[in-house]
Amino acid sequence: MHGLINRAIERFVRDTYGRDVWGAVVRDAGLEFTEFESMLSYESDVTHRVLDALAANLNRPLPDTLEDIGTYLVSHPKVEALRRLLRFGGPTFTEFLHSLDDLPARAQLAVPDLHLPDLELCEHGADAYSVHCRGELPGFGHVIVGLLRALADDYGALALLEHKGTRDGCEIIDVRLLAAEHTRGRAFDLAARAI
Repeated sequence: MHGLINRAIERFVRDTYGRDVWGAVVRDAGLEFTEFESMLSYESDVTHRVLDALAANLNRPLPDTLEDIGTYLVSHPKVEALRRLLRFGGPTFTEFLHSLDDLPARAQLAVPDLHLPDLELCEHGADAYSVHCRGELPGFGHVIVGLLRALADDYGALALLEHKGTRDGCEIIDVRLLAAEHTRGRAFDLAARAI
């Protein structure tokens, strides 16, 4: 598993729950280090152990924890660069949904050895979609649910999202777009501003 994914989990825990919880996760996962290196690769088992330890320490189901990670990746100020990268998918939430198929390839433009799950958008009529997620980390579809929910809010859209389970190794996410322009949404400019 790419270190960026593991580092994102680490940052989520530290930024949301603090260093003490991260320390407990490190201990319970049996890690011999306290921080992930972003540009290294780790065995998938390490990621699974960290996620299981995190869910146990938070006393929350793993799918809910994964969804929270997806929400964090869009909404937390410390990961604004990722939000900006995602918002390049289009000026509206609908256009962003239609760009999902290209998201793994766009991520590889920035980090060539980063392999995100394959995403496929299927349209089922007016404002009804499903996203099919297939990757090496089971449950990653729950991260996508949190990410999409936060992005819908970011765009000002009103959407219902539900993880429908796994079929033939592919996670299915149901997306119902109730209002493309429900609220104003968060400000977004193509050019990043210097602080």
